[in-house]
Amino acid sequence: MEILVIVLVVVAVVLLAVVGLVARTGRRRKLRPSPRPGVDYRPGVGDDAEVPRDTSKPTVATIELPEAPPQPRAGEAAPPEAAAPPAAEAPALEQIAPTAGRLLRLRARLSRSQNVFGRGLLAVLARDHLDDEDWEEIEDTLLSADLGVAPTMELIESLRTKVKVLGARTPEHLRALLRDELLAQVGTTTDRTLATHHPSDKTAVVLVVGVNGTGKTTTCGKLARVFIADGRTVLLGAADTFRAAAADQLQTWGARVGAGIVRGPEGGDPAAVAFDAVKRGIAEGIDVVLVDTAGRLHTKTGLMDELGKVKRVAEKHGPVDEVLLVLDATTGQNAIVQARVFTEVVDVSGIVLTKLDGTAKGGIVIAVQRDLGVPVKLVGLGEGPDDLAPFEPEAFVDALLGAEQTA
Repeated sequence: MEILVIVLVVVAVVLLAVVGLVARTGRRRKLRPSPRPGVDYRPGVGDDAEVPRDTSKPTVATIELPEAPPQPRAGEAAPPEAAAPPAAEAPALEQIAPTAGRLLRLRARLSRSQNVFGRGLLAVLARDHLDDEDWEEIEDTLLSADLGVAPTMELIESLRTKVKVLGARTPEHLRALLRDELLAQVGTTTDRTLATHHPSDKTAVVLVVGVNGTGKTTTCGKLARVFIADGRTVLLGAADTFRAAAADQLQTWGARVGAGIVRGPEGGDPAAVAFDAVKRGIAEGIDVVLVDTAGRLHTKTGLMDELGKVKRVAEKHGPVDEVLLVLDATTGQNAIVQARVFTEVVDVSGIVLTKLDGTAKGGIVIAVQRDLGVPVKLVGLGEGPDDLAPFEPEAFVDALLGAEQTA
């Protein structure tokens, strides 16, 4: 009897152990399998980007290799070699519109500024009686066009005197009156020619500077077209070594018009590029070496010092003939603040105003000249390759006033 009880106890223990084992196995099967990287989710930082075990493996494929050319036997002539692939053709040189009278042809691009000067001012001046409020309206209009405080007050004072003395109100007379006053402010006797012509056929050096985003590299490309349209040879120096795209962009501009380029390694010394460009230009008898520099904020002392170094190194071969400061006309009075610092560092000799077609603030031409004593020599009036025009005061003022001109 005791033996039977012992046997039953042992059987019960074994049955309980088997049931527990089956239960644990079932629970394991119900647990969610761990996620597989690359299949159930994309591996993140710190995850093992392993290939799932159930991913199909590529099979061994038989690749047919090209047959080797037959080798000539002893005493036989070698077979003729395959013709080399034709070299890539150089891009066709583009036709460039002449620079003479270009501003006159582009006068329609100043339509927004024309609304301020031509229509706005003339509408007020044509009123039967001009009181103090009318003159304040004229003052506000001129200031909003970035004419500057001093030029605005001088223009208004002169206009008030002439309108009071002459007493004329016809549109033709008022347009002529306003035209004379604007021309006096812009300046018609200033020398705006680029100093790139030397009697001894010496290579001229032009340095292009400015803050970020003003369009310096594009201006360099367009300026190269201006020189070539006037019959000059041009060599471009890509001294903006901090942007690889700048050198590529400049090279594309040069290829379109037949201008060579000197460029250095990305992140290299921009002064070395300027030095090499001027050296090569002199050695090859190039008419104009045009050096593009990296954009830099006028508040960064270190970068401005570097710009001064670029100019000093370029001058080891001779004086730099032109330092052109590129300003964005849409920035208004901020452009003048930028220009003051650049003028102190590299002795700016001329201003290039870009994006003048996209602003109603044509008065910036007068303001920047008045504040810096540096003439505006070129203006950008569009995105086309030939939309950079030598500045002509008469054509500019006539465009602002909407006067009819013949091309």
